[in-house]
This record gives sequence, structure tokens and C-alpha cells, in this order.
Amino acid sequence: MLILASKSPRRKDLLSKICSDFVIINPDINEDESRQHPHEHPLDVARLKAYRIFQSHPEDNVLACDTVVIIDGEILGKPRDEKEAFQMLKKLSGKRHIVLSGYTFINRNREINRTVRTEVYFRALDDDLIRRYIKTGSPLDKAGAYGIQDDFALVERIVGSYDNVMGFPSEDIAKHCF
Repeated sequence: MLILASKSPRRKDLLSKICSDFVIINPDINEDESRQHPHEHPLDVARLKAYRIFQSHPEDNVLACDTVVIIDGEILGKPRDEKEAFQMLKKLSGKRHIVLSGYTFINRNREINRTVRTEVYFRALDDDLIRRYIKTGSPLDKAGAYGIQDDFALVERIVGSYDNVMGFPSEDIAKHCF
């Protein structure tokens, strides 16, 4: 059986594109346990999630993923409130940033650990647009305070995987794990 170690509805939906038979178990870890170098952080967290579930399900396949937004060497996690969301979106406005997703696939016979990188170019955002977007509530549960799939034209272009920016590099996972 395949277990997705996640509580993210977006990851569930994206995994459904490449695999129809899986269950979800929330790994319930402290994601701040691993605040290493920003570029290593998502893979470290993915490993923690995968191993947490694999300990109690050693006969199964476990897949875990973590995604971060990095700008100027700083990780932008999920904002704590609307004020922090506003600050994050202002920081991203008109600039390029990196979205990194680390994932771990583990079973009795193998372990795959990979990181996928996508460059995201934000358009210049005015304060009114940022406030309207924040009022939707969407930014409050997303790294970097935005969802590329939302109906606001925040992103000018990307170089890399769109699914990765949503938090689950489905193309890379399908290629290396299935």
C-alpha cells in the first residue's frame, strides 16, 4: 500500500493524478525541527515525515513531501497572520524567488530522496491587490503566502514545474518512484 505522509489537500489532489490507490496519514511532526540551510530544509522535513510514518508501517510504501519558498536566502513559511502575509507578498512583489520541494519515497527495498527547484517570477503587486488577495484567506495556509493556483494574477512566469509550486512535484515523483 502507498501512504502519503501529509495533511495537505493539494498534495492529495496532485498525487491522485499519478496514483489512484493510496491512503493518507498525517505525520504530525514539528517542521521547525530541521532549520538547516534553506536549500536543505524541505528534504530534511520530508525525511522526517516519511520516517515517522514508516516506523509504524514498515511493510508499506511511504511518500512524504515538503515545500518552501526562498527569497534572498530566507525561507518564507506559512504566515502567522494577515500582517505577515502582507509583508511576505510585498517582499515577493516584482522579484524572482525559488520554490523547493523535497520528497522522500521509502519502502523495505529502497529510499529515494530528491529536491525539485522551480523559479517563480512575481509581477509587481500594488497594496490594494495584496489586501484583496489576503481577504480571501488563501494566503494564510501556504508557504510564501500565495497559491499559484489561486485566481489572482500574482505570478508573471515560472521556470520549472507548476505542480512543484503547488507543493508536490508530481512529474518528478512519477518518473522516479512509480
